[in-house]
Amino acid sequence: MSASFGPYTTTPMAEDVALTPQLVGERVRLRSLQDSDRDERLALGRHPEFVRLNGGQSAGADRPFTDADADRWFAARSESLRWAIEFEGQLIGEARLDNVDVEQRSATFAIGIYHPRWWDQGLGTEAARLVLGHAFDDLGLHRVSLTVLAFNERAIASYRKLGFVDEGRERESALIDGQWHDDVRMSLLDREWRAANA
Repeated sequence: MSASFGPYTTTPMAEDVALTPQLVGERVRLRSLQDSDRDERLALGRHPEFVRLNGGQSAGADRPFTDADADRWFAARSESLRWAIEFEGQLIGEARLDNVDVEQRSATFAIGIYHPRWWDQGLGTEAARLVLGHAFDDLGLHRVSLTVLAFNERAIASYRKLGFVDEGRERESALIDGQWHDDVRMSLLDREWRAANA
């Protein structure tokens, strides 16, 4: 049995991926992926710190980002609401709402800004705010959650600024370079979003 919620009628909403709207902020624009993004992502390469902050191993983190890597990146997560993040007309990252469940009115959030030259400028926070506005105000979601590595303090600070609340810690859930690291679970509810953005 399908649920009807806003313009969406299935759980999960894999068939509705084509409905990824353009979201425009003061400095960033979020849009659906286009064919040219594959080559832009290839040109950006792979930054070792980005790999580490996303749970990758340091061995191979500095190897070139290949055509095959770009193809896999472009094809990935077709079941998600997925946005390319643009700054000054250039692809700098992506944001996603994964596991959108219209019956439970929930989703998981993920974002990545690919290179440190765009970090610490508030671009990721602005992009996240646009996606969360869409999630709560347009899709009518009740809850958005995420998981972040405990050592990724920059991301955790950004999420807290957006109103996310720590829910718990998954102890030693990520093995990175032979060492165990914790993941932090965070969530944001619709009433918290509205109170923070009234």
